[in-house]
Amino acid sequence: MLEVISRECIYIAYYFEIQLKQIFVYWVIGMLIGSFVSVFAKEAIHLAFQKLQTKKFGTIGIVLSSMLGIASPLCMYGTIPIAASFKRQGAREDWLSAFMMSSILLNPQLIVYSAALGTKVLTVRIITCFVCGCVAGLLLKFFFKEQSFFDFKNFTESSNRDTHPNILIRYVLNFWRNIKATVLYFLVGILLSAIFQRYVSGDVMSSVFGGNKVWGVLMASTIGVPLYACGGGTIPLLQQWLSNGMSIGSGAAFMITGPATKITNLGALKIGLGWKRFILYLLFVMLFSFVCGLVVNVVV
Repeated sequence: MLEVISRECIYIAYYFEIQLKQIFVYWVIGMLIGSFVSVFAKEAIHLAFQKLQTKKFGTIGIVLSSMLGIASPLCMYGTIPIAASFKRQGAREDWLSAFMMSSILLNPQLIVYSAALGTKVLTVRIITCFVCGCVAGLLLKFFFKEQSFFDFKNFTESSNRDTHPNILIRYVLNFWRNIKATVLYFLVGILLSAIFQRYVSGDVMSSVFGGNKVWGVLMASTIGVPLYACGGGTIPLLQQWLSNGMSIGSGAAFMITGPATKITNLGALKIGLGWKRFILYLLFVMLFSFVCGLVVNVVV
């Protein structure tokens, strides 16, 4: 029995090492760029969104807001307080919705992580997240013209931790916080990927998530809710699933529902929306990811 366990551990360690070598560089570069944006460009990005409110761009403002959301280094946990601050300053809710949605789904660091999945998947992820932000903004523009969608009265903007007077030390401290925040999820993701590679055949993944099957996209939209914990942690899993036959459309669906329904942060989002609008948010995410996955499978 011990011999069998030892042999299986060796196999898993072998797959773990291979996966780590494939993705480690993306993780490190992603953190380096993410920390750079957070320390040196975050304020400029948020200031650009504030200045955007003074312009009369109409629907174009939704597009620009979604782009700024992707450029923002904040995840959902950091996006909600800053969005509350924008709302108190009089930001348009349709533009704010576009900014929040795309910021929740993607950031510069996660873009670099996703490069490990290949150029095609990376391109799909950027485009679908951008479109999701735009659609969220348009829905608020047309269906919530006369009423407020957000309620951020219980939120205050979190304090800026990048305050050290020495720029280099400020950057190093941010990078270290980045490591502490992602390393566990990153390693667990690689371990799960190694286990999948050892015990789940490619035929199983191909039959469930492959091709243009509606069922595969629906499954990917659904499992993104309980499985997603951290962007860096899910990249190894996605890399393995895609290589084992998951369609790009199913991958796109997972990459939308995952970060948009990250369990650790949904409570804060519920407070900012209230139950009725929170349910609308979840329905929108699930429906958009499902339709998006189907479209991607047809186009790509």
